[in-house]
Amino acid sequence: MLKTHTCGELRPEHTGQAVTLAGWVHTQRNQGGLIFIDLRDRWGLTQITIDQAATPAVHEAASDVRNEYVIQVQGIVHPRPAGMVNANLPTGAIEVQATALTVLNPARVPPFYINRDEKVDEALRMKYRYMDLRRQHMQRNIVLRHRVIKYIRDYLDAQGFVEIETPILFKTTPEGARDYLVPSRVHPGKFYALPQSPQQLKQLLMVAGYERYFQIARCFRDEDQRGDRQPEFTQLDMEMSFVEREDVLNLVEDLMTGIVEEVSDRQLLTRPFPRLLQRDAMEKYGSDKPDMRYDLAWADISAVATRSSFGVFQSAVKDGGKVKALRVPGGAAGLNNSQLRKLVEELEALAKENGAKGLSWLALAGEAGGEVRGTMAKFFPEELQAELFGLLGTEAGDLVLFLAGPAQALYPVQDALRRNLAERLELTDPAQIAFAWIIDFPLFEWNEDEHRWDPSHHLFTSPMPEDIPLLDTDPGQARGQQYDLCCNGYEIAGGSIRIHQREIQEKIFGLIGLDVEVARERFGHMLEAFEYGTPPHGGIAPGIDRLVMLLAGEPNIREVIAFPKTQQAADLMAGAPSEAEPGQLHDLHIRVVEKQ
Repeated sequence: MLKTHTCGELRPEHTGQAVTLAGWVHTQRNQGGLIFIDLRDRWGLTQITIDQAATPAVHEAASDVRNEYVIQVQGIVHPRPAGMVNANLPTGAIEVQATALTVLNPARVPPFYINRDEKVDEALRMKYRYMDLRRQHMQRNIVLRHRVIKYIRDYLDAQGFVEIETPILFKTTPEGARDYLVPSRVHPGKFYALPQSPQQLKQLLMVAGYERYFQIARCFRDEDQRGDRQPEFTQLDMEMSFVEREDVLNLVEDLMTGIVEEVSDRQLLTRPFPRLLQRDAMEKYGSDKPDMRYDLAWADISAVATRSSFGVFQSAVKDGGKVKALRVPGGAAGLNNSQLRKLVEELEALAKENGAKGLSWLALAGEAGGEVRGTMAKFFPEELQAELFGLLGTEAGDLVLFLAGPAQALYPVQDALRRNLAERLELTDPAQIAFAWIIDFPLFEWNEDEHRWDPSHHLFTSPMPEDIPLLDTDPGQARGQQYDLCCNGYEIAGGSIRIHQREIQEKIFGLIGLDVEVARERFGHMLEAFEYGTPPHGGIAPGIDRLVMLLAGEPNIREVIAFPKTQQAADLMAGAPSEAEPGQLHDLHIRVVEKQ
C-alpha cells in the first residue's frame, strides 16, 4: 500500500507515529518558511506541515504542488499548536510534519473548484463528472447510497430473502413507457428489450419456489426526463409468496424505518406510516403522492357553498362538480390589502396554469372578530361564514382559498397550490422524512380514445377478492390490490398482490382489449407457468435513486447517481448516444433512415 492511514483517520492518540498518507491536494498555503497542505482522500482531510528549516528538499518539492495534484507524504504525527486546533475537522487536533513528499501525478487546473461547495453549471459538471465526483457533497451522497444498499441487503438476508439476478436482455413488455430495443445480430430483424422492470421474471421465480426474492435491479425506460427520472435507474425489486397485502406493507415499513433511523441523519416523522385510500388522497390533496410533512388539506364544502349567493358555485355542483376550500393557517397574517391582493393574484395565476378557471378567497383579520376580506365576503352572509369557518376550523389571520369545477379537473390545481403554499410558508424541512401508504386504487382507468379499459398499475395486478365479480358487471368499480409508498411528495415504491390464476389473467387481458393470440405470443410463457402450481404472491419495487435523493436532501436524482444522463438523456462526458460504425450496422442488418 502507498499509505498507512487514510486522511480521515489520524487522531491525537497517533502522536509520534511515523505515517504515510496519499491523496489529492485540497489546498496549498505557502507562507514562506512554512507550507501547509490539506491532503484529501475519500475519508477526509489531514493538514500536512512542511518546515523549510527542517526539510529544505521537501519544502522545495511542496512549493511546486497545486490543487488536485496526487501526492504521497511521509511524516510524523504531531498535535497542532495551541490555538490552531480546527474543531470542524475530525483530524483537526493533529498535523503531519512531512519528512518526504512525492508527486505521484500532477494535475491540470480543474474546470471548477473541487474544494469549494459552490454552484457550478450542470452541463460542466456532467462533462467533467469524474472531477465533480471528487467534491465533498458528491462523495457523501455516493457513500450514503452504498450504505443504503448494504443495509437493504443485510436486512433482507436476515428476513430469508435470496438475491437473484435476472436478464438485462429480455422481451418487450407493456409497462407504460417505451422500451429501449437492442437488435440481435444472430437473429436478423429481431430485438431484445431492456427491462423496464423484472416484473414477469420475478413472478416466474415465485412459480419456481424461491418464495422470497430480491434484486438491486437496473431498469430502463425511454421516457421524457425530469428531476426524479433517468433513462436507466435502480430499484429494489422484491417478490414474496404466500403473502397478503399487510405482510408486504409491514415488511417494507420496517425496512424503510431502519434505513432512515440507522443509515441517514434524517428525522422520521411518523410510525406507523399513515394509510390513505387513493380516492381520499386525491380529494384532500389533489395527489396520490402527497407530502405529509405538512397538513394542508382541501375540504369539500359543496353543501355550504350552494347556499351562498355565488352562482359559479351553484352551477359547478349542479353540473356534477364540487366546491373545494383550503384553509391556509396564518396565510393572511401581517399582510395589508395590497400585499394580500398580490399574493392571491400569484396564486390565481398558478391555478389557471394548472387548468382552473379562477380562484376565490377569503381572509380573516389578524384579531378575533375582525374584518373578513376577499372576493367571497359579499356572497357569504355572516351566518353562513360562521358555518364555513367552523367546518374549516379557521382562526384569525387565516387565508381561505376556493375552487369549483369537475373533481378530476380540480386535482392538479389542488396539488399545485398546496405545494406552492408549503414553499411560501416554509412548511417543508428537508431533514424530515414523512412516509405514507396509498391503497385501494381502482383496478382500471377508462381509455376514452381507445374505448377500452387500461390497467391503472400493470396488467398482472390482482383485483380485491371481493371485487372479482365486478369484472363481469362493472369493471370501473373494481379495486386492485395495489399499494404505493410516497415520501415527501414523491412516489418511491409501487407494488401489488399479483394474479396467480390463469383464468383471471386471461379475463384481464380481455378487458384491456388485448387479443388472445397477441396475449399468448407476449405472455404465453407466464400463462403456461400459471398451470404448474403457482402460489399466491405479491411484491413491491422501491426506487433507490429517489429514496437516496430524499435522504441526502438533494433536489434531483442526478445528485445521487455516479454517472447520470442529462435532462436530454445524454452523457456529456462520454458523448453518448453516438453514431454507430457502418460495419456495426451492417452486422445488425440495420439501416439508418435520415429524418426528412
